[in-house]
Amino acid sequence: MGDHRAEVTKVVCDTFRLDPALVEPDAPLEELGIDSKGRIKLLAALEIYYGVTIDLDRLDRFTDVGSVAGVLAEALENGRENGGAEERR
Repeated sequence: MGDHRAEVTKVVCDTFRLDPALVEPDAPLEELGIDSKGRIKLLAALEIYYGVTIDLDRLDRFTDVGSVAGVLAEALENGRENGGAEERR
């Protein structure tokens, strides 16, 4: 399981038009202006970008970039175990 914080930071910045210099891995998503609807938008963006499925039950773990990266890593690992999506770089 890899560290996907840089990739998640890029998706967050692209999705919400944020300056990457302002996005710290441990900053709460709320401080970045990402509310509950924004977390759903982020989940959808990650699913599209990586070709994975992330269970909505995991949304409560979307608290900061680091935790989102952890959820993404689990989804990518599950995808590989199930013969699913390859990781995209």
